[in-house]
Amino acid sequence: MAKRKTPKVQNLRPETITKDELVKLQNVVRTINDAQKQIGVIEMQKHSILRDISQLQDMVAEIQKEFKEKYGEFDVNIMDGTIKYNKDDNETDTKDNDREGL
Repeated sequence: MAKRKTPKVQNLRPETITKDELVKLQNVVRTINDAQKQIGVIEMQKHSILRDISQLQDMVAEIQKEFKEKYGEFDVNIMDGTIKYNKDDNETDTKDNDREGL
């Protein structure tokens, strides 16, 4: 077999990207990582706020229970504190008062 007259073609594909391309890619990936970290911080804050809201709602329910024991069924205006009694509750009170008078 005869020797080849032309040299064998070498692989012409580059083995690495350029330094500028690497820096560009690293900057984009770093920005993505920073954004994901910020989302994590925000989610932790959200969780904390939701827990606080839940505790405050429990406090409102406890206050409503105290008011119900003290005043009966009613709606309260949280701006000025006025009480608006339910019609059904007033009729019940009137009937109870009538029985006491007998």
